[in-house]
Amino acid sequence: MGRRGGVSAGGDLNCGLGSNDDPALVAENRRRAAGAVMPEAPLVGVYQIHSADCVAVEAPWGDADRPRADALVTDRPGVLLSILTADCAPVLLADAEAGVVGAAHAGWRGAIGGVTDATIAAMLRLGARIDHIAAAVGPCIAQRSYEVDQDFLERFLDDDAGNDRFFAGGPGDRPHFDLEAYVVARLAAAGVRQVEALGLDTYHVEDRFFSFRRATHRGEADYGRQVSIIGLPTAQQNR
Repeated sequence: MGRRGGVSAGGDLNCGLGSNDDPALVAENRRRAAGAVMPEAPLVGVYQIHSADCVAVEAPWGDADRPRADALVTDRPGVLLSILTADCAPVLLADAEAGVVGAAHAGWRGAIGGVTDATIAAMLRLGARIDHIAAAVGPCIAQRSYEVDQDFLERFLDDDAGNDRFFAGGPGDRPHFDLEAYVVARLAAAGVRQVEALGLDTYHVEDRFFSFRRATHRGEADYGRQVSIIGLPTAQQNR
């Protein structure tokens, strides 16, 4: 979900628990976001740390009890998994036949560290089949907006020389990184055959998305977070 349709300043749907926004407004935004997907279902998230750690959700927990991780999986109907982003890539995964879903927060650290691989592995432990998993990569910063330094580039090349295909030159020969394409490639390499990338740039599409980098470039004191949500309907909701 993007930034529209909320109760924060300017009608923003800021769902970021770590933002400086009024907690009551954030809570209402999160309620609205969850209700748009599955009314009355609890929204479960993690305290995101740019890791490759994934947790399995057996029962919902409160926001104050969020484990430190960057991905969640569940096979429990009626629970909504959520990921917050503001340039990083949100990845939602599902094996509809097995009834297993996952959500991952893939910033560059988590992406190269294997957060999507960890999410897929956790889904397989719950009974998913790799050839039945479909994935979607949501709005994230696009390559044209993602200037990095040489050390960043070298880190990816040290991991795999083939990663050079995810970098392009920019002004002053500064490399630009294609986070979305890298995440898609990691999913494909893990065996996920159905991958859809939305191709939406959080940095440039300002009226629809929050962006940490845009806020930083402008010297803004805070920034909002959009939420990506996935869940399994209950038997009653399927009727």
